[in-house]
Amino acid sequence: MFIYTKDPHKRYHSWNYALRQQFGGKIFKVPIDGGFDCPNRDGTVAHGGCTFCSVSGSGDMIIAPKDPLPLQFQKEIDQMHLKWPHVDQYIVYFQNFTNTHAPLNIIQERFEQVINLPGVVGLSVGTRPDCLPDDVVDYLGELNKKLYLWVELGLQTTFETTSHTINRAHDYQTYLSGVKKLRKKNIRVCTHLINGLPGETLDMMRENVRRTILDSDIQGIKLHLLHLMRKTKMLHDYHTGNLQLMTKKDYVGVICDQLEMIPENIIIHRLTGDAPRESLVGPMWSLKKWEVLNAIDEEMIHRNSYQGKFNVRKDTLADVTNRSEIQP
Repeated sequence: MFIYTKDPHKRYHSWNYALRQQFGGKIFKVPIDGGFDCPNRDGTVAHGGCTFCSVSGSGDMIIAPKDPLPLQFQKEIDQMHLKWPHVDQYIVYFQNFTNTHAPLNIIQERFEQVINLPGVVGLSVGTRPDCLPDDVVDYLGELNKKLYLWVELGLQTTFETTSHTINRAHDYQTYLSGVKKLRKKNIRVCTHLINGLPGETLDMMRENVRRTILDSDIQGIKLHLLHLMRKTKMLHDYHTGNLQLMTKKDYVGVICDQLEMIPENIIIHRLTGDAPRESLVGPMWSLKKWEVLNAIDEEMIHRNSYQGKFNVRKDTLADVTNRSEIQP
């Protein structure tokens, strides 16, 4: 059995397992919209945002994003309690857009509206690596001493050509520098990568994970499927044939390849994502999230494999990557 699980069907270090080990029971991660914008939308570094980003950002599933933050939090946990009524510990997740893109006093005021609410034991902050000024990192370092803190960095790709195509508006070195700043404060870092971006082959997707693990000291990783959404600039790529949506078979296969590369102590925060049906163009198979997760479990068992089997920190990766297909 894989050591970071109590489920014989799981062959990876899941977020659920990590939280149960940390807190002794089930924890809710509660998404809220902090009212922040993005430097890639407001002209600070670019306009228009990433081409995959919808008008509402990553928080499409938040119940009441315009409500005051404590009320957003309460509505979210009320909904969660319908299924799990006895959970009483929570991690607040500032999810939407870039949650360190503001002066420090504004960040403090918004964070502190919720981190002292009853039952809150942790904070997760979604942001970009180019929005980590020293005073904000110092503040996060102080929070890290008081509660269970994660900073989630949207990297999405390590390839500069892809980053330009999707209008990411920061380079890979900016990400590496951001991780170093956070780790100097001993802050946990979870990196986000997207599988299925325009022009990226399966080997490039594997290479994204290889580089991220080798180049940066991270404690968690989120692997997303690209969801093509309505009202996004990426629709143009799709209609002109420059974007091919992933098949379920390819996605499950590349996720398992990526898991085999990732050291077993790194926490897997996510292996797919959610998207509202009414806004999703595709892949439509992604709406059946649990079928995707079950298929990943089944493929790992079929391979007789597990997270870290080809740990890239110990391995040359020759068994899992055909470098001839990787673009510079």
